[in-house]
Amino acid sequence: MISFDLICENGHTFEGWFSNSKDFEKQSKSKSVECPFCSNNKVQKALMAPNVSTRDNSSNMASSTLSEKSSSNSTKGNIHNSPEVISAFKKLRKVVEENCEYVGNKFAEEARKISYGETESRGIYGETSAEEAKDLKDEGIEFGVLPWSNRNDA
Repeated sequence: MISFDLICENGHTFEGWFSNSKDFEKQSKSKSVECPFCSNNKVQKALMAPNVSTRDNSSNMASSTLSEKSSSNSTKGNIHNSPEVISAFKKLRKVVEENCEYVGNKFAEEARKISYGETESRGIYGETSAEEAKDLKDEGIEFGVLPWSNRNDA
């Protein structure tokens, strides 16, 4: 998966995940990419700095990238706690819950079964450890890590 910084016609910036650059172009042309803040579907890639890891310890890469983003965002007024972002996370959670199957802590096991054709292809969500996530990545199994709020907050 590739993460792109995107910007809508109204100037809202947000992040989008795509299989590859062609997938973004295809979805953008069909107006399938929508701003989570204003629902505008005139979206383009924003300028962005590459995310280059300087560590060889890939098991800590995800957590170090998240903490680096969190610390840089805290200097920008902690954008992750803004009402717009919280609202977008709640909408994302609702879409995932309505369209995907919850598999709990068997996420890695189910993702493997789907990837290797042992079970039907379907959208799933659940939990897994950082070690299992690294193993899935090493096996070439595509998945995403989503920000998830407490159910009480959702």
